[in-house]
Amino acid sequence: MDCRVKPGNDQVEGLGSYNQFCSPALSTAGRADHNGGPASALTRTNRMILEIAQIEVKAGMEAEFETGVKKAGPIFKRAKGCKFMTLQRSHEQPQRYRLFVQWETLENHTKDFRESADFQEWRKLVGHCFSAPPNVEHVTEVVRGF
Repeated sequence: MDCRVKPGNDQVEGLGSYNQFCSPALSTAGRADHNGGPASALTRTNRMILEIAQIEVKAGMEAEFETGVKKAGPIFKRAKGCKFMTLQRSHEQPQRYRLFVQWETLENHTKDFRESADFQEWRKLVGHCFSAPPNVEHVTEVVRGF
């Protein structure tokens, strides 16, 4: 995942706070980075899980879908282990979205959230807009370029 920080603040382009999105899985390894400070190395323990859901929306329902996702913000905010949620829209295929959700553990998403009443509420808000079931995968950061 690209973690470019805008000069003068801690915002990752298009994703929000750098500290929320990029840093929770890092620890110091004792090497120097390109600025002469200690380098960050990923640990094998306590790595955050990033859920990436590719969602195809029915033609003409894009605004309704985006409104539903906005309304779902509090659902994700109160979900156990959820650290952030952001929605990105494709420029090339405007009916295609990617939902990024960071979780403390895989089980926070696959068990705690998916088996909750809040998941059902989430689907009520947006599910009718889907043209196909979302394609969901979970990733962990393994290399950070800078």
